[in-house]
Amino acid sequence: MGIGGGIVLIVIGAVLAFAVTDTVPGVDLTVVGYICLGAGFLALILAIILNAQRTHTSHREVIERHDQGPYPRG
Repeated sequence: MGIGGGIVLIVIGAVLAFAVTDTVPGVDLTVVGYICLGAGFLALILAIILNAQRTHTSHREVIERHDQGPYPRG
């Protein structure tokens, strides 16, 4: 789940917590909305942290030549 998934969870949680007034027997939709909000914020923060770490990595390219023997000629 990346940044988009976190934003989707935040939107669904906000709608459930603040806009829905219906009741479902045995389920408190406000609490479900707050849980989705918390999970969305956590997913968003983790995605941003992992993205920031990914940009600070370095890559090294190793080129092997197979047209020469194991020892240089000389």
